[in-house]
Amino acid sequence: MCGIVGYIGHRSANEVLISGLRKLEYRGYDSAGVATIPLGDRSLHRVRAKGKLIQLEEKLNTDTAPSAPIGIGHTRWATHGKPEEHNAHPHTNNLGNLAVVQNGIVENYHLLRTELKELGHIFVSETDTEVIPHMIAEFLLQLEKQDNIIPDNSPSVLFEAVRLTVAKLQGAYAIAVIHADYPDELVVVRQQAPLVIGIGKEENFCASDTPALVAYTRTVIPLENGEIARLTRESVQVYNAKGDRLRRTPQTLNWNPTMVEKQGFKHYMLKEIYEQPGVFRAGLASYISENDHLKLGLPKGFVERIERVEIIACGTSWHASLVGKYLLEQIAGVPTSVQYASEYRYSPPPSLSNTLVIGVTQSGETADTLAALELAKLRGDRCLGITNRVESSIGRIADAVIDTQAGIEIGVAATKTFIAQLLMFYILALEFGITKGSLSSERSQELIDGLRQLPAYMERILESQERYIEELSRQFTHTKDFIFLGRGINFPIALEGALKLKEISYIHAEGYPAGEMKHGPIALLDEDVPVVAIATPGSVYEKVLSNSQEAKARDAKLIGVAPLDDPAAHEVFDYILPIPVVDEIFSPILTVIPLQLLAYHVAAHRGLDVDQPRNLAKSVTVE
Repeated sequence: MCGIVGYIGHRSANEVLISGLRKLEYRGYDSAGVATIPLGDRSLHRVRAKGKLIQLEEKLNTDTAPSAPIGIGHTRWATHGKPEEHNAHPHTNNLGNLAVVQNGIVENYHLLRTELKELGHIFVSETDTEVIPHMIAEFLLQLEKQDNIIPDNSPSVLFEAVRLTVAKLQGAYAIAVIHADYPDELVVVRQQAPLVIGIGKEENFCASDTPALVAYTRTVIPLENGEIARLTRESVQVYNAKGDRLRRTPQTLNWNPTMVEKQGFKHYMLKEIYEQPGVFRAGLASYISENDHLKLGLPKGFVERIERVEIIACGTSWHASLVGKYLLEQIAGVPTSVQYASEYRYSPPPSLSNTLVIGVTQSGETADTLAALELAKLRGDRCLGITNRVESSIGRIADAVIDTQAGIEIGVAATKTFIAQLLMFYILALEFGITKGSLSSERSQELIDGLRQLPAYMERILESQERYIEELSRQFTHTKDFIFLGRGINFPIALEGALKLKEISYIHAEGYPAGEMKHGPIALLDEDVPVVAIATPGSVYEKVLSNSQEAKARDAKLIGVAPLDDPAAHEVFDYILPIPVVDEIFSPILTVIPLQLLAYHVAAHRGLDVDQPRNLAKSVTVE
């Protein structure tokens, strides 16, 4: 949620800030702003705007301030206070010479705000963030009264004022600070919310996510919780909360700027849907050798004594985890439960020995998932992370991490990262089954062979169906409700199909187990409520067709994700989104693709912002 970009160097700060913020638009926001210190002018210049970055850019285009070599920028997703310009970041102190941007939440801001008001500070927003510049200003005043006496280990007065301030803050946050009286430094802090530093030649950067940096540098230092960094044009210095200097080794990202471009597609989401066969092939190549041996890279003996698995996740990752539960139980025979991370935090299951807790998060920064995983680790459970961002926080919490290797995903509605998570669960189930001896070598080989065939089937669906689905979706641009049905391993795909549609088209949609429809949801059905049923050959095929007949009898339009050449499917469904026939256990990889395309095209025909749906963020870093 929200986006932070900071810069100090020889370029125009505004150009770097706007470029970086545009790369972070996928995180979701409703206002934006920048603050800079113009060259040779010890004054702070701030521009903010409600709405999208285009509104901010229009203001900057008419701005007459001189070019600035230092600045901070922010895209805000409203939490405290409505999305209005006066609540947009950066926030300043009363003198207007100090600016702060923040991601996250300051939980004790009410108390701090009261204390600061008693000292004469005047507040002009409803945000929690505004207490931060006022507190820094207060500590600067105290330090000035002491003739700028600061501890020997503190590099500057501004740094020390920021360090003293964050010591009083409670919550999860990332902060960037500039001050007109200290135009040669940028101070940043991380506490729970992600923040990464980019290192250049005679210039340095900070951002809440690496896409904002890759156009300028691929050398980065992800900050750890409780760390404070001072950036100048020539150096980056990292300290702990006590002010002690730390030695940090930079990392090199294996990304390049073209990875975050649309490459001819109208939206990032559509591009990422089409990238799924390649992502799947890359994952297979990474984790299954040419001679069909698994190479998951887990520590030796990591799964041998595990007797049960608990998976914690949110949103789309939770749906992938439900498929993972099916795979771990049906392939490997390992009892598995799936919980929402936000619920696990406050009602964890009884602690049992030999339990593996798996946290699944595409960003590696999902606040609830990280907190749940930390709780599991405190309880003594072995912890595994499944993520697309191994450099993220989950990599520092879990005992081991599986990299889904999906590449950067810009669209807020997860598509290729979902497919990548599913593949990781297939391979993890194989790892468990082989290690524990619950899976025969013959069945293991069948599963590996089946996985290798899926990318070609995925490509066939994309090549043959998108135009048909685009035309079909026109019928539903004014629909108000959808129901998705699935059974067995495809029930989670019904949930995921409904989530995709509601996320980006704003049409109310719900997923149900097909057998449960007559226990309540059938009351909703009439000619205005389309029903999408996932009906793939296997153990529950006839059951799903029968459940679909029940919907047809109530005049609902029926869309079937089903085999094209089955007469039974043609008899039941009004429209068929055909998929190749595969072993039922592989079907989720194929059935989800038509549902992604359906959601995408319905939203596109409604003229909506597909990549940045309202009220949503790519990485939910607050509880």
